[in-house]
Amino acid sequence: MSESGFEPGLDDASQAGVFFVANEDLDTLTVVGRDAGLAVRRIDLSGCDTKAALLLRIATVLDFPQTSGRNWDALSDSLRDLSWLPAKGYVLLFEQAHEFRAQHESDFDTLLDVLDEASRQWTQQEVPFWAFVALPEEDFPDME
Repeated sequence: MSESGFEPGLDDASQAGVFFVANEDLDTLTVVGRDAGLAVRRIDLSGCDTKAALLLRIATVLDFPQTSGRNWDALSDSLRDLSWLPAKGYVLLFEQAHEFRAQHESDFDTLLDVLDEASRQWTQQEVPFWAFVALPEEDFPDME
């Protein structure tokens, strides 16, 4: 049982992946991820109005090495490495993603693909890698 009293199994790498949640779920996921001993990072996408801003925000929050590039391939490589951020697993919480999705749907879809690829790679190593993307609940049906 976790300290929070809620046990969703975030330490189970086989269940990890990319999921859509409501913004109000992020506080609970933060606590549950930390209770599971995972590295939890919240990435606020409010005001993120370009792909470059998105990539910089992620790189900053995850403290990517200075040598890391600022493109999709570099993001993919960095998320599949994370050797500078050793942990038994990872939880990335993307806050306020709806504005970026509305303005840059293609880049948003690419971000989801990169996150999914990273999660699958970590799962092969039996390391949980979760990405929770906060959107308004009315947007959930569009995401299936």
